[in-house]
Parts: sequence; C-alpha cells; structure tokens
Amino acid sequence: MATDSKGDQASIDLETVRKTARLARLEVDEEHLASYQAHFERLLAFVADVTEAPIDDVEPMAHPMDMAQRLRPDAVTEADQRDRLQASAPSAEDGFFLVPRVIE
Repeated sequence: MATDSKGDQASIDLETVRKTARLARLEVDEEHLASYQAHFERLLAFVADVTEAPIDDVEPMAHPMDMAQRLRPDAVTEADQRDRLQASAPSAEDGFFLVPRVIE
C-alpha cells in the first residue's frame, strides 16, 4: 500500500479512478473499476518505494551506461534538388512552391 508524505497509507477511491479515466479519455467498464483501483494503489506503492530509496551517495548522470556518444560530422550529405523538384510543381516562384490560399 502506498504512503503519503506523513507516512499514512494513500488510497485511491473508485470516484478518483472514474475521474482519471474520464480525463484520460478512457472508457472503463464499471465492473473493472476495482481492478484499476488496485493497479493504481500498487503504482502508488511503487512510487513511494522509489521515493524512499537511498540516493545520497549516487552521482547524477546523463545516461545509465558510462559510454561516450558517437558524433557524426556536421556536413550536408544531400544534393540540392530544388530546381528539379520545382520543375514538376504546378506553380513556383523565387524558389518557393506556390499553393492556393486555404484561409480567407
């Protein structure tokens, strides 16, 4: 069972499950509400366990693996095909495709 910041057990009532499902735009059958309630309570218990894990001696890190990131050169690899692509366009001007106005 999950605990709140005071060490009391936190629980989720069925109305909270209904509200959460409605906010998430999920359709939940009434017969499954108790099952989802149990899942929520297990999730809260897990979060409480993780929150209480000792992390005082843990160094913050950007990646869980101690690895160097491979970098690639910042260079253009694609050929400029604008003129070829605009040649088949219905309408183009000054290097831009012209399209009909959508919003009046």
